[in-house]
Amino acid sequence: MCDEKQLARWARNTLNRRQFGALGGAAAVAACAPVGSMDDPDAQMTLPAMREEAVSFRTPDGTMDGFFVAPVSNPVAAVLFWPDIAGLREAKRNMARRMAGRGYATLVVNPYYRDVAGEQFASFAEFAANEGFQKVRPWREKLNADTITRDARAAVAWLDSRDEVASDRGIGTQGYCMGGPFTFWSAAAVPDRIRGVASFHGGGLVRDDNPQSPHRTFDDTQARYLVAIAQDDDAEAPTHKTILREAAQEAGRPAKVDVYAGDHGWTVPDSPAYDEAAAERAFTDLMTLYSSALR
Repeated sequence: MCDEKQLARWARNTLNRRQFGALGGAAAVAACAPVGSMDDPDAQMTLPAMREEAVSFRTPDGTMDGFFVAPVSNPVAAVLFWPDIAGLREAKRNMARRMAGRGYATLVVNPYYRDVAGEQFASFAEFAANEGFQKVRPWREKLNADTITRDARAAVAWLDSRDEVASDRGIGTQGYCMGGPFTFWSAAAVPDRIRGVASFHGGGLVRDDNPQSPHRTFDDTQARYLVAIAQDDDAEAPTHKTILREAAQEAGRPAKVDVYAGDHGWTVPDSPAYDEAAAERAFTDLMTLYSSALR
């Protein structure tokens, strides 16, 4: 999973700071917005008119804020989007806009709202260059199965209150890096509403010493799953994919658990590990999941 040692390796072997910073802009646009190529899965689509706004709502622990974007036509299925360790920023907003372009009302939440509101890092490059790990560590320590359960219930209730959301359709949840386990806990928190779960290079999905480990939550949900594992994460914990598959099978939950040809962070446009081909494969698999689960 993403940590200080891995970030140093990226900086040493992959990008200098100027190149890394460029990922926050051009790469995000190229990956998350239609570019008109015949090979682009969005190129032949007529994108709907969309409305976006900064939002906030009450939770048992305070006021959660986030970014919401949705088509302005008929009510559609909703998605609860958990960002990675660098939090809410333009790369994540662009990813949400792409989801809305595919017909999903998407809420990107600020997981650190207990301590800070809004964007804290403009890009992953800024996070890396400004001791981001040290800054978020005390905020991140507050995020566990219990707090995410409360947050997910509040976020789903807020989504269901919105006119843009079809309350008779299932809700999806997707998470990246530290947000990966949050999707599992979200599905267990609101099993009657969350029907599609997608974790991309999620960290800590298998925690042997924790009774609330994400891989132990399948029995508590009614969802379909996409668990997209980074190749370097798999190399460090090669048994985890099997544990996840077996846990899902035992619970009777449909789950696609695959290792992708990308390193940790490969789906996020402003990550130094971003890999467009592998990211597009993951996005296609996400759309397949939601088309079957969010009916």
